[in-house]
Amino acid sequence: MAAKKKPGNNKGTLTSRLAAWRVWVQTAFATIWLWPFARLHTMCSPVFHCHACPLATFACPIGVIAHFSALHVFPFITLGVIVVFGALFGGFMCGWVCPFGFLQDLFAKIPTPKLTLPAWSGYMRYVVLVVFVLIGPYLFAEKPVVTLGGEEIPLFICRVCPAGALEGAAPNVAAAMATDTQPIPWPSTLKIVILGLFLIAVFFLRRPWCTLFCPLGAIYGLFNYVSFFLLRFHNNKCIDCKNCRSLCQYGGRTDVRVHSTSCNRCLAGEKCRAVTLGTALDRVDS
Repeated sequence: MAAKKKPGNNKGTLTSRLAAWRVWVQTAFATIWLWPFARLHTMCSPVFHCHACPLATFACPIGVIAHFSALHVFPFITLGVIVVFGALFGGFMCGWVCPFGFLQDLFAKIPTPKLTLPAWSGYMRYVVLVVFVLIGPYLFAEKPVVTLGGEEIPLFICRVCPAGALEGAAPNVAAAMATDTQPIPWPSTLKIVILGLFLIAVFFLRRPWCTLFCPLGAIYGLFNYVSFFLLRFHNNKCIDCKNCRSLCQYGGRTDVRVHSTSCNRCLAGEKCRAVTLGTALDRVDS
């Protein structure tokens, strides 16, 4: 009688040890992006974080691209920053470095039922990128395009972004109310509604913004195929235990997801010994 195969396990390897340090790495980077003693908004960070936040150290690359698109100016430096970090790390930027992603990870620790979205839903990020970051601002700048509930809304990412509402608008409104400033800088009704939906979604979806709508994550996801640091699935190490299919927090098959644009390289699924962290210089298994 053949011996029963044991589930693949990566325990004790470099990959699993790195995964244990992820929350501390995220905390360290969040400290950099939220450093209260520096305001370097003339420089662009490589992560999604609203520059209107009172604690924002750098400018948001997506906001910069949208504003340059409205001005019909090519954002060479901003795209250069994204390309450099994307070429080096790809989706690792989303899973380990982004402060807005880290905030959603903290919400995900609340023990509420989590829903799993179909894989195709991730393509919505590219719709947001094209419509609200590139074409919308280029064609219409910040001119009102859509009327919703009597309120005119431009196709501009900063006007609908939940990060801007949570990190920028909310603190600014609170500060104005505390100091009795008039008028109070209330965000648009649409932005308040989007923020409310986001705050509900974080309890039932893991990283709802990152998974469904983040335009920066859409760009970094494309680099998952070519980044210097990457994940590999080794067919010759797979024992078909199907353990990897339950490890991914987003409900995906790890053997497929490591090559997907939607993978944020959180390393949760890399407890499987068939998945390893490597570089583009490593030998690719046949």
